[in-house]
Amino acid sequence: MRIDYKLEDKFDLGIVIPVFILFLIGLAAIYSSTLNNPHASGNFEKQIIWGIGSFILFFIIYSIPTNTFKTVAVPTYLFSIVLLVVVLVMGKRISGAKSWLGLEGLGFQPSELAKLGTILMLAAFLSRKQTDIDSFKDIIITLLIGLLPVGLIMLEPDLGTSFVFLGLILAMMFWKGISLFGLFVVLSPALVAISSLFGTYYFVGALIVVFISLVLFKKDIFFSGSIFALNLGAGFFTKYVFKLLSIHQQTRIRSFINPSADPLGAGYNAIQAKVAIGSGGFWGKGFLAGSQTQLQFIPEQWTDFIYCVIGEEFGFIGTIITLALFLYLFKRILNLAATAKDEFLSLTLIGILSVYFIHLLINIGMVVGIMPVIGIPLPFVSYGGSSLVANFLMLGIAVNIYRTRKNYT
Repeated sequence: MRIDYKLEDKFDLGIVIPVFILFLIGLAAIYSSTLNNPHASGNFEKQIIWGIGSFILFFIIYSIPTNTFKTVAVPTYLFSIVLLVVVLVMGKRISGAKSWLGLEGLGFQPSELAKLGTILMLAAFLSRKQTDIDSFKDIIITLLIGLLPVGLIMLEPDLGTSFVFLGLILAMMFWKGISLFGLFVVLSPALVAISSLFGTYYFVGALIVVFISLVLFKKDIFFSGSIFALNLGAGFFTKYVFKLLSIHQQTRIRSFINPSADPLGAGYNAIQAKVAIGSGGFWGKGFLAGSQTQLQFIPEQWTDFIYCVIGEEFGFIGTIITLALFLYLFKRILNLAATAKDEFLSLTLIGILSVYFIHLLINIGMVVGIMPVIGIPLPFVSYGGSSLVANFLMLGIAVNIYRTRKNYT
């Protein structure tokens, strides 16, 4: 008997086609932004080579047995931690961060592999039992798994990548079913810490909100007092952590709080990016016709600020199409996660989705001036081999889960 399989039964074109289009958009933007820049000569060709290699890895990951991902969760996590330690000892310093390992003339960021390792490890731990994450012990262990790579990455220091890890930890805990109070315990210290960067009044205001919230939750006074003390310590500890950051990261954060304070220094990129994306208008100035891009007003625009190339040369239409492709990709992955009955696979998909979403949020936020400039590439679009490979590895896992969805959904 002849069995006729349709392509869409085994291969989710709704995930792959948007990514392929995004990759092509990225190639066009990289070509435009590096065309007249001798320092970026060859970057366009390198991105094509990285893209071909990433597609090959994507199909390899797509083809392996789905249960392999759970088997390799612990080894992948531990190996990524080892690499994060190695990079602190013998890594190459680029743009103020010691986050690169040199391999036969090629640069590789261990933090990219650590994203995947952490996702798999958290998914394996959180899915070990079917109940929601309610116990304080489970919350602490989950945070320790996620914060270990964060601590090592902060030592590089790489503030932007650390934010990605924090976001995926929260997303996976939320998907597992953490209680509202548990989510409050995890989130409140971070919110208090961020508020403290804006000044004393914001810090005090955040503490008042925390105090009122604790009263409304009606927990015992000792436990509530401990949580309040944790938040208080987070606010004071932030100043200490801020001093540990490199000078260029400190100035970037200060320029986010007040961009006009140093318009020709730390705030320069953010200001010029807004000029570029705003000058594109509705239809854009045309391919290779963006003045900000072709006159190189923004340094290394093919990496973190590639979205403003799209905005300047392809206009509002180009930026909206790019966003629509991302949102459709996110919707497909979220639907797949929601229908997966295997909790490990569902949590893995949410971890992958959160990495893509946080990168998109921060990268575009940097360009339009609502986020600090912390060096986050746009997935599948920005120039960079390590990021491209990691993103396609995660995409391969998502499409692999789709391929075997009838076995696990």
